[in-house]
Amino acid sequence: MGDLPASPAVRWRIRRLEDVDSTNRLVLDEARAGAEPGLVVVADQQHAGRGRRGRVWTAPSGSSLLVSVLLRPALVAEQLHVITMAAALSLLEAVRAVAGFAAELKWPNDLVVGDRKLAGLLAEADLSAAGAVRAVVVGVGCNVTWGGYPAELELIATACDREAGHAVERDALLGAFLDRFAARLDALDMVPGDYRARLATIGRPVRVEFADGELEGVATDVDEVGRLVVRRTDGATTMVAAGDVVHLRPLTDRRSAR
Repeated sequence: MGDLPASPAVRWRIRRLEDVDSTNRLVLDEARAGAEPGLVVVADQQHAGRGRRGRVWTAPSGSSLLVSVLLRPALVAEQLHVITMAAALSLLEAVRAVAGFAAELKWPNDLVVGDRKLAGLLAEADLSAAGAVRAVVVGVGCNVTWGGYPAELELIATACDREAGHAVERDALLGAFLDRFAARLDALDMVPGDYRARLATIGRPVRVEFADGELEGVATDVDEVGRLVVRRTDGATTMVAAGDVVHLRPLTDRRSAR
């Protein structure tokens, strides 16, 4: 893909809302209306927040960092994965700095602690009719305060205060994230290698779930366009561009648990 250009220095302009349907939807609309890069929309609650594959993201008001950022990077569409990688790394580092614990990256766009989800990211692009990148919006949803989540999420989700053992301020986490994201955007060539090094999915047995089926194997790498490389149980290799990944225990562990 060639060298990745640094994004021009960006000045964040933060807009705060109590409630919105989707911060990504709002920022995409602003992008199409000509908004300058650096717009940041933060909401206490969103009632139609979007996750991957059209899923709805919901959380109690004030319990999560819900933020979307507008960028206009000098990238082609095939390189946009690096923006999501940069955002994920930035959030990972911000959580460590502010909350004091180490989360991990799970392909393609989650932060996890063990097998419990802490945060998800979703990047959406505004493309011209010819496929040129006019803007990209990066949305982040990070669980900050555990109180208020239903009991059925106990084993599959977590929050910053739950892992840290103390209260965590959303504004402090936002500031740390934006500072680190700006630095990452200024050094995009470093992002793919750093992302691979922090990706807990590599080396793990995984199940990849698609709308029309699934496959199992071992995740061995992420390629230059962000696809997950999976060595299937039959020895063949599959490049996964999109899908839901479940981290599996090693086969020996699964046998011993029977």
